[in-house]
Amino acid sequence: MNAETSSRRRALAVALVSTLLTVATAAAALLLVGLSPMACDSCDAEATDRFEASLTLAYPVFVLLLLMVLPALVVTWLLPWSNRKAARRISSGLAAPSFVLLAVLAFVGLVEWP
Repeated sequence: MNAETSSRRRALAVALVSTLLTVATAAAALLLVGLSPMACDSCDAEATDRFEASLTLAYPVFVLLLLMVLPALVVTWLLPWSNRKAARRISSGLAAPSFVLLAVLAFVGLVEWP
C-alpha cells in the first residue's frame, strides 16, 4: 500500500464517519424537536400561548441550521482525495455534526419551556 492509497482511505474514513455521525444525530434531533410540542399538553392557556409563540420562531431557526449540514457534507465528499485537502476535509467533516448540535442548542434555547 503506497502513500496515495493510504491518503485516500483516510479521506474516505473522514467523510464516512462524518456522514454516519451527522445522520444519527440529525435523526435524534428531529425526534426531539418533533416530540417537543407535547411538553405543554397539560399547560394552562397563558403558558400554552407563550410556548406556541416560541415554537413558531424556534422551528424555522432549527430547520435553517439543519439545512446548513448539507453543504458541509457535500464539501466533505466532493473535495479532491489528496493530502493537500485533508485539513479542509476534516474541518468540513467536523462542521456537519456541529451544525446539528448548534441547531438543537438554538432550538432548546429559543423555546419557552413550561
